[in-house]
Amino acid sequence: MAEYRLKTPLTDEDVEKLKAGDIVYLTGTIYTARDAAHKRLVDLIEKGEPLPFDLKGAVIYYVGPTPPKPGEPIGSAGPTTSYRMDSYAPILIEHGQKGMIGKGKRNEAVREACKKYKAVYFGATGGAGALLSQRIKNAEIIAYPELGPEAIRKLEVEDFPVVVVNDCYGNDLYEQGRAQWEQE
Repeated sequence: MAEYRLKTPLTDEDVEKLKAGDIVYLTGTIYTARDAAHKRLVDLIEKGEPLPFDLKGAVIYYVGPTPPKPGEPIGSAGPTTSYRMDSYAPILIEHGQKGMIGKGKRNEAVREACKKYKAVYFGATGGAGALLSQRIKNAEIIAYPELGPEAIRKLEVEDFPVVVVNDCYGNDLYEQGRAQWEQE
């Protein structure tokens, strides 16, 4: 396992050096979107309409943050379960998305899209939303404010800690961990 500090947007070269189990600290812009926002993004792609942000190299964090306390950019911002985005993620990856942050396993279609288009799925620690929010320096709603916590936000992050779960080589940290445990 290796440790990397990467700036967004991510490039093919960034993704190609990552392996399942690597620790990554992201700095730059990431976007928030959950299932309702994902459906809207895919609908726009299918209609050939512009998206509210550039997918090229983008990292999308599956989070519905709580309201911020006065003077804070965001409230608690822990990851949500990723499988709800599995039907949409391959389309976004095909159109340039390079990273996803969430928790839990992904389906085979997402893992294949990561291999085919050089993308990566990162895991963030569930239950640590208050700690993760300390790495978010700015948050701005850029689309779908009517979705409340599920609106698309543009986040500026500094050293946001994640672990590579699915790399662009087909490796899965959850499967590797289980296999290792079963050998012992």
